[in-house]
Amino acid sequence: MVLIGTCLRRTAASTSTSIRFFSLNSPANAQHHKVLVVGAGTAGVTVAAQLLKQAKNLVKSGEIAIIDSSKTHNYQPGWTLVGSGLANLSDLSKPTTEVVPEGAKLVDDKVATFEPEKNSLQTVRGEELTYDYLIVAPGLQINWSAIPGLEEGLKDPSGKVSSIYDGQSAEKTWKNVQAFKGGKALFTQPAGVIKCAGAPQKVMWMALSTWKKAGIREKTDLTFATGMPAMFAVPKYAQALNALREERGVEGLFATNLVSIDNATSTATFSTADGGKIEKTFDLLHAVPPQGPLEVIKNSPLADAAGWVSVDPATLQHSQYKNVFSLGDGSSLPTSKTAAAISGQAPVLVHNLVAVMEGKSELPAKYDGYTSCPLLTGHNELMLAEFVYNAQPSETFASSSIPFLGGSQDKPKYIFYLLKKNFFPWVYWKSFVKGTWFGRKAWSRPPATVGH
Repeated sequence: MVLIGTCLRRTAASTSTSIRFFSLNSPANAQHHKVLVVGAGTAGVTVAAQLLKQAKNLVKSGEIAIIDSSKTHNYQPGWTLVGSGLANLSDLSKPTTEVVPEGAKLVDDKVATFEPEKNSLQTVRGEELTYDYLIVAPGLQINWSAIPGLEEGLKDPSGKVSSIYDGQSAEKTWKNVQAFKGGKALFTQPAGVIKCAGAPQKVMWMALSTWKKAGIREKTDLTFATGMPAMFAVPKYAQALNALREERGVEGLFATNLVSIDNATSTATFSTADGGKIEKTFDLLHAVPPQGPLEVIKNSPLADAAGWVSVDPATLQHSQYKNVFSLGDGSSLPTSKTAAAISGQAPVLVHNLVAVMEGKSELPAKYDGYTSCPLLTGHNELMLAEFVYNAQPSETFASSSIPFLGGSQDKPKYIFYLLKKNFFPWVYWKSFVKGTWFGRKAWSRPPATVGH
């Protein structure tokens, strides 16, 4: 199956592990935690829950803390459903306090600076937190202001611009799709790394399906403008999606990046690969802003040259600080940034962190880059893209002998649509964030020697 935060102090002299500890004692005014998790999103909560369940002899209740100031935990994969009229926003969030696993302490604050040489970090409120082990899962930064006119357009409740990358705007997306009576509809995707890279076209396919059902398809001039060179990063699925685009009469603009919006004239300006500019007017615009690493990570000793937390792509251990691990959207892992990827990463991280805690020199678990993108292509159909590192397909159901389930997953299926619409949101709240869901392994925790 797929898919979809009294402490022990170790010193260099008192441990036989290879961990580098740089401070013999925590400052008197510092709060110390055996395990400190940065981020109470999907990655942070899930790995904390799994660690508390799988390493009870090493991490006891009260010895792990999660730092995050967000009051609400969102099931963000569901925002595509909201923008497509398939889910209610209110069903896709819970108070963060209800999601943090029992046995973990929630620190209501943000990280200001990291000091891994001292096994500590400073918070925005001026507190110092120290740790034996650090798990960094802060998510990424959505750069709304990078496109002039975008924020203005999103804030206008009666405007033509929306984005499913914000919960409230996802509701506006559905409102705009319903109100659309024909004309020019633009859907964009930026160049570079974004979370759930299939989402920009998922909402487009669902809008197209809605307009076809409403009888206005022939009145609609639909364009998908992407800063990427193809419909998807994995060639197998890119070819299938491009075939759908051509079959359904959708204009494709590739290596074409949205750079500004004039809301007064309903004009979107794009840059092209050859340095040129294209202007297109619109009656509906769904825009996806560029994204990147958080400044607090980019400016820290934990970052790689691109600003992500620098980790080994197989073990998830930091490249320099051996008591630091990272997973999820903020990590340097070269795979798609999705909840499905986290379902494969979390058990690997837990296996390897436990090995470090036990003083083992070898880290047993290896992550192979598994991720999944459930690509809605219309009502009652979904293309279930599953792949590992190097954009290699790795399909769970392709060899199934069940007629409605088996076969190449570049063919949209009804059963996969039901997974996305009904099963994944249910399993997220009931099992995923509780540490008992392991992606394509379902409820069976993968052994340490298996990558996902």
